[in-house]
Amino acid sequence: MEALHALIHDFSQSHTWIEVALLAACLALAYGASRVLGRQQPPDSVWFGRRTVDGLMFPLLALALVYAARVGMETLLQPVFLLRVAVPVLSSLVLIRFFARILANAFPRSAAMRLLERIVSWLAWGVAVLWIVGLLPAVRAELAGVAIHFGKSQVTALTLIEGSLSATVVMLLALWLSSTLERRLLDRTIVDLSMRKVAVNATRAMLLLVGLLFALSAVGVDLTALSVLGGAVGVGLGFGLQKLASNYVSGFVILLERSLRIGDNVRVDGFEGRITDIKTRYTLIRAGSGRESIVPNETLITQRVENLSDADRKFNVTTNIVVGYDSQVAQVQQILCDAAAAQPRVLKEPQPVAYLVNFAPDGLEFSLNFWVSDPSAGTVNLRSDINIAILEGLRAAGIDIPYPQRVVQIKGTAAEPQATA
Repeated sequence: MEALHALIHDFSQSHTWIEVALLAACLALAYGASRVLGRQQPPDSVWFGRRTVDGLMFPLLALALVYAARVGMETLLQPVFLLRVAVPVLSSLVLIRFFARILANAFPRSAAMRLLERIVSWLAWGVAVLWIVGLLPAVRAELAGVAIHFGKSQVTALTLIEGSLSATVVMLLALWLSSTLERRLLDRTIVDLSMRKVAVNATRAMLLLVGLLFALSAVGVDLTALSVLGGAVGVGLGFGLQKLASNYVSGFVILLERSLRIGDNVRVDGFEGRITDIKTRYTLIRAGSGRESIVPNETLITQRVENLSDADRKFNVTTNIVVGYDSQVAQVQQILCDAAAAQPRVLKEPQPVAYLVNFAPDGLEFSLNFWVSDPSAGTVNLRSDINIAILEGLRAAGIDIPYPQRVVQIKGTAAEPQATA
């Protein structure tokens, strides 16, 4: 109650209109500066956001200007109320914007992260209210008096809260730095997609490791005790987690050797498709039908993998047709090749070629071979268009496509009638 009475007394004695004018000027100046600086920034920028005010720069500039105005007012005029209240409000807004923008960039579609963002917002505004009414020191003293015993060690609730907050901030900074390096530096300096993926994964892992060490140190964990944990993790990797470790190592080997690259068309264990992403533990392969296969990286290292676009980006597609035995072979081959060459996706070099591959029971079987450079656009649709053109060409030339023919012989089983004398 004494803190509340002191707050009311400061409000009654303060120069309210001067503080309102200064606060409005600080906010307008911060908004104008953020607006000018954020003109050429991308919409996912942590500093400026999509509408300038939802980024980190606006509340940060406003906090700096309001704090400077508060110090100046306290030097010239006593007491100061509105500017003193604005400082904790803007501090909470800076913390909320920092959490919100980094979590939105690191986990854009995560419902759990949005829930965490709301929790942080409520906690930040609660701390701001306690700061404004002057109850924050009393709450800190109460938390410092709550002790939690871990064996012979004693940790207060205040230390746990401050350590958890520091650890969270450090981990968010590590995520922010990794995403910034990936977007601003690695995308421009490393042209090859696979090498860029290696650099991104290695940079993110290193920054997260450093952030984890700083976070543990902030909580109060003795880092020398991690040597025992490291030995236990090594034993676990040697026994129970060897497959997991093998997949992680295999992922970096694939990216470094560049034997398989993102965008290659491969066939693994009968599944054929295009590599869409190479993770540290598994590789995603998407077939032309839309099905996606998750292949462990160890499989790509230890088993046979056909890279259909390793040396050449040309992709071979075939289609088969059976015509009657009375057809002219050269005429049929010409119709097949013309039907393929008429499609814009079919490469002119090498040219489409048709072969007589089999003397089928119902007619002559031909195989049409043609090449495309964009199998990711689909081969079934292209094969359908070519088959339709072949059917129209054969019908126009009067070439018969035979139906399956089978000869069935029926033999009688009844006994022949015997002649009688």
